[in-house]
Amino acid sequence: MDELRTIRVAAITRVEGEGGLSIHVRDGAVTGVELRIFEPPRLFEALLRGKALEQAPDITARICGICPVAYQMSAVHALEQALGITIPPPLRPLRRLLYCGEWIESHTLHVHLLHAPDFFGCASGLELAKSHPEAIQRGLQLRKLGNRLLEVLGGRAIHPVNVAVGGFYRLPRRTELAALVDDFARGLEAAEAAARWVAAFEFPDFEQPYDFVSLWHPDEYPLCAGSLRTSDGLLLDVAEFEQQFTERQVPHSTALQAVRRATGGTYLVGPLARLNHCRDQLAPLARALADELGLATPCCNPYQGIVARAVEVVHAFEEALGILRAYRPDSEPRVRYEPRAGRGCAATEAPRGLLYHSYEIDNEGLITRATIVPPTSQNQARIEEDLRHYLPQILALPDDEVALACERLVRSYDPCISCSTHFLKVNWVRQ
Repeated sequence: MDELRTIRVAAITRVEGEGGLSIHVRDGAVTGVELRIFEPPRLFEALLRGKALEQAPDITARICGICPVAYQMSAVHALEQALGITIPPPLRPLRRLLYCGEWIESHTLHVHLLHAPDFFGCASGLELAKSHPEAIQRGLQLRKLGNRLLEVLGGRAIHPVNVAVGGFYRLPRRTELAALVDDFARGLEAAEAAARWVAAFEFPDFEQPYDFVSLWHPDEYPLCAGSLRTSDGLLLDVAEFEQQFTERQVPHSTALQAVRRATGGTYLVGPLARLNHCRDQLAPLARALADELGLATPCCNPYQGIVARAVEVVHAFEEALGILRAYRPDSEPRVRYEPRAGRGCAATEAPRGLLYHSYEIDNEGLITRATIVPPTSQNQARIEEDLRHYLPQILALPDDEVALACERLVRSYDPCISCSTHFLKVNWVRQ
């Protein structure tokens, strides 16, 4: 008998973006998985055309309320390349410091309130707080420290306003950053405790032969600079991104999906990719903690992305502390420049993974073309592929348990379209 079983998530609630999930099963075999993104296109690339290049950091920050710094950093680095600008050495640590603040606030939100409840059978972070109040309170305090860093260095926690092409509009006073040192020292200890907490979770047995893609730098854990590294051994200049990767349109999504251009294969960006490629570049305490926790690399279990994020929080606190303690405001805040025609591209590591920007500008400093490839669009096709491989293990379960298991797998990637505590109710249709 021909039996068709369809799982539909009509809409995913409390997310940054709008999307759903459709899974089709015929005679016990998975025939289709669609991560449906139906939010109307936001057209940021078109919005940037004709704008003065100085507007790009503030415009692109609006793409994401959780990781605006990532969009600002990729934008200013690409535009600085187009203009032939090299920022003074004292400004580079400040940009990494700002990025550390974003990693802390974004990762701790996901780890404690969005992902951890899945490992305790809780429907929300509020429910988990009833049984594990100390852990959730610790997570909230860690996130607060990340936001404080964004406020001091970026001007405000949401959509910072201090990032400029050529540097910053204003440099913080030494006393402003020195005032954060004691709290960040305590935060580092709390971050280590949080990592030990999540490392003790029970993880489903599911691994995939991922093609990991991330930035790689010989001297530092990737944030703002580096070469592109892939699992098949390529080490590429960021300028080769569009020759190696391409975006494609799929009928069920208004968001493009990125694949390897040569093979059409999917790939994965994010904390697991960074950790697998750059473990040796972790700060000393973070690297020792990864060893202590038994976090082996390569790690190919997406559920353990929560541990990788927790280790990266430790790294962010450790690196931030070093910059805070050493800071001396001994530079001009910005490099002055004259507009000129040119093209520039850059990639940085957003909390969720590699973020690529490319711009062309004219002699008047107006943007004539913009290309932005966010992490979630690069992971979407891989998420669908993982669901296809994972579903056969759980199809014998009742419908609601299958739906919940799919939600948990999707949440492990922390996609911008699904960074929430739960999906809407799943309706099953049997024909």
